[in-house]
Amino acid sequence: MREEPKVEARPRNGAGGRPPEEERERAEPWPLLSRLGEDGTVSGEVALGEEALLKLYRLMVLNRLLDERMVMLQRQGRIGFYIGSTGEEAAVFGTAHAMAPNDWIFPSYREHGAALLRGLPLATFVCDLFGNAGDLMLGHQMPCHEAWREGHFASVSSPIGTQIPQAVGAAWAARIRGDVMVSLAYLGDGATSCADFHAGLNFAGVHRVPVVFACRNNGWAISLPRERQTASNTLAEKACAYGVHGERVDGNDLLAVYEATSRARARAASGEGPTLLELLTYRVEGHSTSDDPRSYRPAELVEPWRKKDPILRLRRLLERRGAWGEESEGRLRAEALATIQAAVKEAEALGAQPALDTLFEGVYKEPLWQQREQLEEARQAALDRGSAPAEGEARSAKGPCPP
Repeated sequence: MREEPKVEARPRNGAGGRPPEEERERAEPWPLLSRLGEDGTVSGEVALGEEALLKLYRLMVLNRLLDERMVMLQRQGRIGFYIGSTGEEAAVFGTAHAMAPNDWIFPSYREHGAALLRGLPLATFVCDLFGNAGDLMLGHQMPCHEAWREGHFASVSSPIGTQIPQAVGAAWAARIRGDVMVSLAYLGDGATSCADFHAGLNFAGVHRVPVVFACRNNGWAISLPRERQTASNTLAEKACAYGVHGERVDGNDLLAVYEATSRARARAASGEGPTLLELLTYRVEGHSTSDDPRSYRPAELVEPWRKKDPILRLRRLLERRGAWGEESEGRLRAEALATIQAAVKEAEALGAQPALDTLFEGVYKEPLWQQREQLEEARQAALDRGSAPAEGEARSAKGPCPP
């Protein structure tokens, strides 16, 4: 029997990975872009005006409170699942805000804030979590898999990395049609190991497709630490293999994220090709409501990152400028909580489920004969149970399911 070669184990630090000193040394060729300090001080020019900063701060706070409230609903059994972006808000809002209104966003699954930024009504988002009669996805998706056609926000998909080639294809099609559109594709650090990452970046690099790849490196792919995900010193350097631009950014710094994304979008729109942004942040909570990180991650790894909270950093900047204070904060939080509560109440007032006739809507342009047969069987079964929905049962005011 052939003897298997012995592989020397890498040194581990806590939950896994190299010591911090070695990590810094190895990452030196890829400096980290940072503008906003933890104390609210700024280095360099601020590309965002006060009005934009206040708008984004309010949305980030709303998003944080929404995450907290939706987790509570899941624990109460009122929704089945939730996945949030607590501690990663700057990576979401900084990127989305830097894109043009006609650009399409292809989310991973933590970018609910980007959909809200693009105008998705909060009550409509909550309907997606309930899967009720107001759900734009007509109950076809699991919670947190929203889409918003009017805001050029594509559907969330559960499989890892599928949105990457979709974003590339959409941008490629726009170029063929002569449209000016840049795709923004979100992905996590774990997605850099999937085949779709290679296919998408390789094609985009060869054809200089106008795409911005925003990789939220939050340190964990569920329970797998980033150091066990790849032997690369950084994720940004993976761009070199595909001949595209790469950049490392402090993902908890709204100013740096916005600046880097704006540059990447400008390059893409001018024909210079795609950019891979590594947004360095941290997942301070579990992967989702189905995950308990205490089983694989020591609490002491999380605490340093809580001090780097992107919302707290932005608030300190606004306070330094005299644009924010305790009174403003209290009023904002009260208004945000009231808005969330009103959205939940509005969503719960709708029918418990979409109309049965929408069961196959959006699957094909016209239902196949097999689907028509199955729908008739479902109608009959509902009648037999005495629970058939009324003909033309109320549906979302926002129209049919986006593609």
